Amino acid sequence: MYERLRNLREDKELTQREIANILNMSQTGYNQYEIGKNDVPTKILIKLANFYNTSTDYLLGITDEIKPYPSKNNEKRRTINKYYINNNKLK
Repeated sequence: MYERLRNLREDKELTQREIANILNMSQTGYNQYEIGKNDVPTKILIKLANFYNTSTDYLLGITDEIKPYPSKNNEKRRTINKYYINNNKLK
C-alpha cells in the first residue's frame, strides 16, 4: 500500500509536502504513511483515493486495477479535483 501512495504521488509530480498540505497535515505525518510507520486512517484513505481517482481497494492492495469501477462517485471525484486545482486544498 505504501509504495502505491508514493508512486501515485510521484506520477502527479507532487511532493510529500504538497500532499500533506492538501490533507491539512504535516509533511512528517504524511511521510509516516508512505514509509508504513503509521496506518492511514480511513478518512485520509478515502480522500487520497478520490484525489488520485482510484479506489481504496487499489490503495490497500486488494486489487491491481488502478481505475475504479464506474460509479456515481465519478462526479464527486471531478468536483474534488477541480476544488484542489482552484484552492490547493481538500476539505
